[in-house]
Formats: sequence, structure tokens, C-alpha cells
Amino acid sequence: MITSTSNAQIKELAKLQKKSRLRDEKGIFLVEGPRMTEEIPAERIEKVYASESFAKKNKEFLEKLQAPVELLTDTVFAYVSDTKTPQGILAIVKRLNYTMNDLMQVKNQKAPHLVVLDNLQDPGNLGTIFRTAEAAGVTGILLSKDCVDVYNPKVIRSTMGAVFRMPFLYVEDLPEKIKELQKENIKTYAAHLRGENAYDEEDYTTGCAFLIGNEGNGLRDEVADCADCLIRIPMEGEAESLNAAVAAAVLMFEAGRQRRNNKNA
Repeated sequence: MITSTSNAQIKELAKLQKKSRLRDEKGIFLVEGPRMTEEIPAERIEKVYASESFAKKNKEFLEKLQAPVELLTDTVFAYVSDTKTPQGILAIVKRLNYTMNDLMQVKNQKAPHLVVLDNLQDPGNLGTIFRTAEAAGVTGILLSKDCVDVYNPKVIRSTMGAVFRMPFLYVEDLPEKIKELQKENIKTYAAHLRGENAYDEEDYTTGCAFLIGNEGNGLRDEVADCADCLIRIPMEGEAESLNAAVAAAVLMFEAGRQRRNNKNA
């Protein structure tokens, strides 16, 4: 059992929590909490760290993980945890590198259903979009290079496990990638205040991609201008716009609803 924060492993773990560049170099990310840890595919777990009190109460849980487990005193575990109330378990997980082909795999869908994110900055929003995308049947997520890091610990927690299953890809040139999607017969819809049609007036049963912009500024003009169609979400009251994750959820589930109805037709 590691009992000191001066231990080399603990120093390294603390750096991994704070430095995204170090996580990038090692091709890993960190996951905390028993629920999230339980969802990690076994072959992707590099190592597990557990607090002394967690290990005493959860021996069977740790054995099921089939991964190397390092025990830490509760004090040392609290030192390396990213949360205010540590749950006693932390895993180092290998990343997967996805390609556009992975995002286009339809599985139970008849056509790709994508979400394209432009300069999204809030970790909670991104994590929620991942979680919602999985539930709505999205096949993949494209992100501009300046979006918040998917492997940010706050994003990971907000995905509630969807990060292990939802293919995603950061791209250097988002407008160019949108044009590539259009060449693959994927119609692109930009959520925009200048939308010509309400979102539920369009047909999403064929290949589609929803473009969602920055929380404060919306889509950049050069991105919105690439879209095949600008759509709006009609709203009552005096609200001008919705939270980015909420807007994305409305659109993703409308596509899911149309596709379910189309199957039943």
C-alpha cells in the first residue's frame, strides 16, 4: 500500500490529473468512481488505484475488473482524486483512435446520424452531448480542434460511460470536413437563429449531421455557411436560445423519432 504523496507513482498520477498534454503523450485518460470504472472494457484498463477503505468494502468488485490494483491510504487517494468527495477508485484507461469510417458505421441505423460541434467549451455540455448522443442513436461526433478536451475529467464524468462507446474525431478544418460529409450524401443542418424551417419540418431519415455551435456565440459564420439548411427550434416566452447540450438533444431525438417511425411504416 502506498502511504506517501511523495511516492513516484503518486506524483505521476497527480500530473496526469492536471496535464492534458501528458495524458495525450501517453495515450491514456483517467476515470473515477465505481459506476464508470465498471463500464470500462476490460482490455482498455491499464491500472486501477483504490483507497484502503474502498478496497475493504469492495473486494469482489476489484477482482471482477481483472486489472492490476494499487492500494492507497485514504489520504493519498484524496490527494490524487479530481473530485471533492472521492469515491475511492480511479482507473487509467487506454484511448482508442477513431477514423471517419468508425463514425459512419450505421449498426442499427439505415444511415449515418452525426453531431458536429464547433468550438464547444463547457465540459458539462460536451459530456451531456456524448451521453445523449448514445441514447438517441447517433453514430459519431465530429469536433473542431478548439473544442474542450473529451478527456477532461469533468467531461469524462458527464458522459456517464458513453465515452467508451461513442466514436468521435477532432478535425483541423471543420468546414472542409463538412463538405466531405456532403459528398457522402449526408445532409447537414445548422442549428441557427436564422433558420428557415423549424427543426421538426425536415426529414432526418437519410444521412444527416447536426451542427451545434459555441455556448455564447453559436456557430461561426464559416461553419454555418457550409450547412445545407439552417434550422431553428421554435420557442415561447422571451428566451433567445437554448443551452448547447439541450439544443443538440432536441435535434438528435427528433432524428431518432423519425427513424423509429420510418422503420414501423
